[in-house]
Amino acid sequence: MSLQTRHSSRIEQPGAEIIEPLVSFWERYSRVVLGVVAGIAVVGTVGYLMLHSRQVAEEEAAGKLAEASLYYWQGDYQRSLQVARETAQQFASTPSGLDAHRQAADAAYWGGDFPTAIAEYRRYLEKNPSGLLADAARRSLAYALESNRQYSEAVHEYEGLVGHFDRSSSAEFLMAAARCLRAAGQPQEALKRLQRVTDEFGETDYANQARIEIAELQAAGSGSAAR
Repeated sequence: MSLQTRHSSRIEQPGAEIIEPLVSFWERYSRVVLGVVAGIAVVGTVGYLMLHSRQVAEEEAAGKLAEASLYYWQGDYQRSLQVARETAQQFASTPSGLDAHRQAADAAYWGGDFPTAIAEYRRYLEKNPSGLLADAARRSLAYALESNRQYSEAVHEYEGLVGHFDRSSSAEFLMAAARCLRAAGQPQEALKRLQRVTDEFGETDYANQARIEIAELQAAGSGSAAR
């Protein structure tokens, strides 16, 4: 065997052992590999397009929401309500589209349309039931319910907020619940909420008012009993 032949055999044999399985694997699975690569590319492209589309939609929704907010601060509640509801309908899947329900509710409330305010607050809370903004919306919902004379539902919302804000706010909510109960003709239930204000939140500004109302209710009860 010549030197050239021996040299070639020593070099080609190791290479063949490595390359032949790779060639065999490629011949057998090349379509699968190419399909997977193509699938990954398609998923990546679709994901990018969806992300970009959502970003564009959110930018448009934020612009319309800002317009609704501007009308609101100008005191044009009807126009603010209209633009906010349009935003919520057109961009329902965006954060600003969700927040548009809260903006619409605020505009409706200050415009005196309490049923619409209640409906919009509830739509907002259905999709965003917890957190600071949700608590703020629930607080506004309670006031809207009270303004619409739905006293029992307002009491439920007010009492559900006790402990969610500062202590003064908790006292305020109990006072509001008592106010609703008095309006609903349930003075004894109102008395229980007022007593909680003095017992649990006696250091707040609301405690003195609660004591005055307790005295009023007790005096009214005594008068009724005497008669």
